[in-house]
Amino acid sequence: MPARARLTSPDKLVYPGKGITKQQVADYYRAIAGRLLPEVARRPLSMLRCPDGVAGTCFFQKHHADALGGAVHAVPIREKDGGSEDYVYIEDVDGLLDLVQMNVLELHPWGSRIDDIERPDRLVFDLDPGEGVDWNAIKAAAREVRDRLGEAGLESFLRLSGGKGLHVVVPIAPGPDWATAKAFCEAFAHALAQRAPDRYVATASKAKRKGVVFIDWLRNGRGATSVASWSLRAREAAGVAVPLRWDELGRAKSGSDYDLPRALRRAASLKRDPWEGLEEAGRQQLPGLDAG
Repeated sequence: MPARARLTSPDKLVYPGKGITKQQVADYYRAIAGRLLPEVARRPLSMLRCPDGVAGTCFFQKHHADALGGAVHAVPIREKDGGSEDYVYIEDVDGLLDLVQMNVLELHPWGSRIDDIERPDRLVFDLDPGEGVDWNAIKAAAREVRDRLGEAGLESFLRLSGGKGLHVVVPIAPGPDWATAKAFCEAFAHALAQRAPDRYVATASKAKRKGVVFIDWLRNGRGATSVASWSLRAREAAGVAVPLRWDELGRAKSGSDYDLPRALRRAASLKRDPWEGLEEAGRQQLPGLDAG
């Protein structure tokens, strides 16, 4: 079914400052689906919905509702209280467009898949600059995170956040549980902060983040999420979380280098996947851990 046929209010302004309509958002997600779906398909999703566009109130939703559309599916997941709730996942472009119809702008997948919920296969370090941190310092932080991960035997991949920062993404072979994966990420971030306390902090306290980069490892707990590559951001600039090759970082000017039109042009012109080798890297294991 064409995107226009499933869309209500196609002329509604979603990004007023950019003149971007709901139809253009749908067209973007349809065009980018081949690159986005490998990031989100068959993973539990948290979604940021903006019924009145980015100038209105936006809210996160993670639980399934029939109103989301017939191609949006439910997966039961155990909650902390011992009960179970139905979370959202999609499998294909129809599910993606159903979410757009329901005014979803941002897609934040879990680091695990619905068929192996309790064993993550992807870790994310979100490099969040504090007040007074310039872009060159954020780029240097990303390279240092990459290099320290490399010393631990882990290959990593780079993403512009679509906002202020950068993400360093680490695929791993499913094996460790969430507690183990989170403990590794916490220890890694704190080790970096201890090595260079004038540049990094590994605690979320706003009071301690001025002039340093927060190495946010908290995205790696059970139920935590991080924005998907190629997802729009619900900000006036219509930024996109865009994956880069490491050798492209030097030319990047900000975490929001790519707005919707520029992201479309990049996707259309790419000769190869900037995250080439991701699948092979997904067989790597956390240091000192056996698969199982």
